[in-house]
Parts: sequence; structure tokens; C-alpha cells
Amino acid sequence: MNQCLFCTIQQNPEAIICENDLAFAIYDKFPVNPGHVLVIPKRHFPTFFEATEEEITAVYRLIKDVCGIIENKYQPDGYNIGVNNGACAGQTVWHLHFHVIPRFVGDVDKPRGGVRRVKPSLKVSDAEK
Repeated sequence: MNQCLFCTIQQNPEAIICENDLAFAIYDKFPVNPGHVLVIPKRHFPTFFEATEEEITAVYRLIKDVCGIIENKYQPDGYNIGVNNGACAGQTVWHLHFHVIPRFVGDVDKPRGGVRRVKPSLKVSDAEK
């Protein structure tokens, strides 16, 4: 049986940026941008819908703390904060985690709409703009 990557990492204090009673934060091993952090509940469960209200509150509080750390170290111009929930949404580690991605002016050509790939059939027509 394979051990969960995040359950293992939370046992390594050197890897943890900050934590509270129910969640911890680490730098992403494959960052989208400098300062990309993962905020992870300590209890093992795969998706957002299995989190308790207390766990979600703890995660959100930690996201605010992480943003303060990122602000001091990287001075980003904005953030993308999100979760991949399920395989079709891009989830590859089956332990809920939130991405906190610092964004910088010019890091992508057209950041409107955040991080997304649009299916041609879902593009907004000129009349809807």
C-alpha cells in the first residue's frame, strides 16, 4: 500500500511553511510561479466535499497567512487560489489541497479569466462579450 505524499510530508517539519491545528502549507514541488504554495488539511480525504466546516475554515485562515508570507518574499501583483477536485479537474494527489499561486504582471500574455483553457465550443461569442 502506498503512503499518501501529503500525509508523509506533514511529518517533516522542515517542509512546512506554516500550520494550524487542522491544516499545513508547503511550497509546491512543481510551481507554476515563484512562491506557489499548497495548503493542505492534516486529515486525509480526497475531495473538498468531504471536508468539515472546521477544516475549510482552518484552510482559509491558513491561506491568508500564506499570502502574507508570499507578499513579504515575492511581492506578487495578484493570486490564483483554487482546488482541483477529481481526476477530470486535474487532481493527481488524492488528498485535498488548495493551490495558492502568486501572479505577476506579464507572467502570461492575457490573464483575463485566470488559469483556464477554453474549449472552442464554450468560447463567448462576440455578441455575448
